[in-house]
Amino acid sequence: MRVEWPTLLLILGCYVVWALGLYWLPGIWMPLAIAALVVSIALQSSLQHEVLHGHPFPGRKWGAVLVYASLNLAIPYGRFRDTHLSHHLDSTLTDPYDDPESNYLDPAVWGRLAGPVKWLLRLNNTLLGRMLLGPAIGQVTFMAGDWRQVRAGNRRVLRSWAGHAVMMGAILWLVSLSAVPLWAYLASAYAGLSLLKIRTFLEHQAHEKVRGRTVIIEDRGPLAVLFLNNNLHVVHHMHPRTPWYRLPQLYFSNREKYLTRNEGYRYDSYAQIFRRHLLRAKDPVPHPLWPRQ
Repeated sequence: MRVEWPTLLLILGCYVVWALGLYWLPGIWMPLAIAALVVSIALQSSLQHEVLHGHPFPGRKWGAVLVYASLNLAIPYGRFRDTHLSHHLDSTLTDPYDDPESNYLDPAVWGRLAGPVKWLLRLNNTLLGRMLLGPAIGQVTFMAGDWRQVRAGNRRVLRSWAGHAVMMGAILWLVSLSAVPLWAYLASAYAGLSLLKIRTFLEHQAHEKVRGRTVIIEDRGPLAVLFLNNNLHVVHHMHPRTPWYRLPQLYFSNREKYLTRNEGYRYDSYAQIFRRHLLRAKDPVPHPLWPRQ
């Protein structure tokens, strides 16, 4: 399809749910409105990911128009696009310096951190900690890195944040016209980011082989839908231009090939991940294979 209609219709549906959460559901029950906002904010982030990979149109330009305003208020679309596409250089996956989405630190940097900071980052390496603290820790770290780039004269980063500020003002203006209090919208945005941390929690692991660094989670439930099948993550990394609705068929018709490809890095479901890692870290914070030879 030149236009991927399932993705385009899902984008429109996402904004309908978001608008209902702002302007209709508060009159019925505020917790229901907040739930709709949380789901639509998380879903829009998943849709931004689809768009930056060239969906639902052949190029990124028109798709970007549809998702440029980040409902989560946190990450400018332009910065998400640039950092995520850099992340797709598989040879640098989990690298503390060259992978913008790595959760590992250089052991030398780790050794210089204060005790309370180490404790906080260890807590952040449990699933519960990642959901409760991860959005805040990630935002502070991300903004600090971008601020250093702006100070170094990176105008592209500055333009992304300037455009984001305008869109954030427009979103908050729309919120002010609704019955949803500002605190409730901000809490919804944080909760939406918290849901996304479930997806990113163990997408990648430190592994000597590049192909063994990316996970498969064979979940077909609500979270897989919310994450647009990105739980089949090695399939996405191997075929980044394949739309979300084709990933399950691609994986399950070639299951053994992909599990051989990623050295068997696999989970049955998100329920299994909650059981194993809600309170127990999967990985250390310092990269266990760093520095690499």
